[in-house]
Amino acid sequence: MPSVPRILPRPGPTVLTMPEITSIIRSKRDGFELTGSEIDWVIEAFTHGIIADEQMSALAMAIYFRGMSRTETSRWTTAMIDSGRRLDFTGLGLRTVDKHSTGGVGDKITLPLAPLVAACGVAVPQLSGRGLGHTGGTLDKLESIPGWRAT
Repeated sequence: MPSVPRILPRPGPTVLTMPEITSIIRSKRDGFELTGSEIDWVIEAFTHGIIADEQMSALAMAIYFRGMSRTETSRWTTAMIDSGRRLDFTGLGLRTVDKHSTGGVGDKITLPLAPLVAACGVAVPQLSGRGLGHTGGTLDKLESIPGWRAT
């Protein structure tokens, strides 16, 4: 794994309304920290089909080699969360948590952890999904038990 160089601060404030994705890729490739507005734009543009898969792949490669600061990572995560719908579980009257798993061959913690957390009085609205490629999702695994059905 390559060593990750220090993230450089971008010189001067940057105000962008609709930046060119190539300049953002180039900036990250060259070791600069992405601004909040750049990150917000990238996530929104990608989820709306403005950025091609190949361009997002190039940005992901630049991020892999250059890394992300804590600020970038936090902003990226927030932008991803804000890009979709949120479910409101306040009506449950309990603290609500999510233990998300992509399933996969090595997923061994979701099935025992979710019931343990629920036994402590915490709501766990969902613990699994379906059809995650050749490995299947957690529901697919549970339904491999004869007679067990998610419905």
